[in-house]
Amino acid sequence: MTKYEKGRIVKGTVTCIEPYGAFVSFDEFYTGLIHISEISRGFVKDISDFVNVGDHIYVEILEVDDEEAHLKLSIKNIQYRIDGKPRQKKIKETQTGFKTLQYKLPIWIEEKLKSIKKARNPIDK
Repeated sequence: MTKYEKGRIVKGTVTCIEPYGAFVSFDEFYTGLIHISEISRGFVKDISDFVNVGDHIYVEILEVDDEEAHLKLSIKNIQYRIDGKPRQKKIKETQTGFKTLQYKLPIWIEEKLKSIKKARNPIDK
């Protein structure tokens, strides 16, 4: 079993996200919680903007409870991403929204139906 100590930075896997924090698993014994206040120095509206279930991240250990095999964790003062890839940003809706799709879809359907009819009846060209 790995010995966890306060102040140590360890690697774990995000297993669950709740409105108040993210749960991280380390081995078959220890789990931990990154409280929402330990996610970022700024305001955190949605924890999923920082981590997602299945992410492998680094965390800093704030407290260790060996009896419960539970750790209190933080990511706000460390580089917690393992892969170093920038997070994908959410797509912002355009002013026209789905209106372009609403306009183009009937045209695309008609074009496709024409091409299917031509493929079925090559003699009718």
